[in-house]
Amino acid sequence: MHILRTLSTAALIGAFSLQGASAAAPRDGSHDFDFNVGVWHTHIVRVAHPLTASNATVVLNGTVTVRKIWGGRASLEEIEADGPVGHWEGMSIFLYDPAAHRWSQTFIGAKSGYEPGDTGAFSNGRGEFSSTDTLDGKPILVRGVWSDFTPVSHRYHIAYSADAGAHWQTVFDAHLTRIAARAPDEGAPVASTGAQHDFDFDFGTWATHSKRLLHPLSGMHDWVAIQGTTVVHKIWGGRANYAEIAMHGAGAPPEILALRWYSPAMRQWNLDFANAGAGTLGIPATGTFRAGRIDFVDRETYHGRSIMVRFSIWAAGPGHARSEQAFSADGTTWEPNWETDYTRISSG
Repeated sequence: MHILRTLSTAALIGAFSLQGASAAAPRDGSHDFDFNVGVWHTHIVRVAHPLTASNATVVLNGTVTVRKIWGGRASLEEIEADGPVGHWEGMSIFLYDPAAHRWSQTFIGAKSGYEPGDTGAFSNGRGEFSSTDTLDGKPILVRGVWSDFTPVSHRYHIAYSADAGAHWQTVFDAHLTRIAARAPDEGAPVASTGAQHDFDFDFGTWATHSKRLLHPLSGMHDWVAIQGTTVVHKIWGGRANYAEIAMHGAGAPPEILALRWYSPAMRQWNLDFANAGAGTLGIPATGTFRAGRIDFVDRETYHGRSIMVRFSIWAAGPGHARSEQAFSADGTTWEPNWETDYTRISSG
């Protein structure tokens, strides 16, 4: 997902909000996941072979750490657990959509990588999330449920259905008990992979000076200047980081969250964006550092056209960095449409 898409999405949300201004205000669920903040012991039972005749299960025990980020508009969960098959790690991000009054939760496994997010809402003392997936090449429904809330415990379980919801099998069942009410500022260090230091130049608070091309791939060359601030945080022991981006002035998008994480199996970084008006992530772009610069590339649809999108960032000397977003209609010729100079305010 690129920055310009976050801008157009926010415009649509604003239009729908105005149209529905006279309707009764739906319930504000932006604090639904407050119960989850802190440090937890987790006891997990996983079905080894879902939707088969096998009753084999795997038991894991570990720690879950959850903290609020992005001014409370999102929560970040880091999971570590051990069992008979070894060590398991993952990270989840929870984002609230204020227009739809729904949450999305996206999981990223240390080995399995990115999994498309579930969406759902809380009602009658439980949160229910759903999505579709495939298992052994066959389509299934997936349902995740948060329930059994007390001040010191809760439960999260996932169920699969292969018959359009007529029957469900619980395949993941986690019971969590509180260890601490507040999460530490950053996850514990992990064994060095080298890649966890790729973004060391970027951590901290930056003043940003951007210029944005108003009409990319149109032949027009009208640019606007945008000022702002970006704060970049290291998480997951350096294997991931997120940037909170605020911009000001005409043509500026709403506040943006950029999430970047490393996939060791693919030996590449991933980049995704969310904006304050729509609590979802898009399809991540991927990239690899070369000579201190990383180019994230993906294919997207822009104004009905299939195009290539490239987002690049690199250090530009002590206390400075640069980034550039560019589009290509042919995969060969690139037109920059968003350029940013960063000046460091403070280190992370």
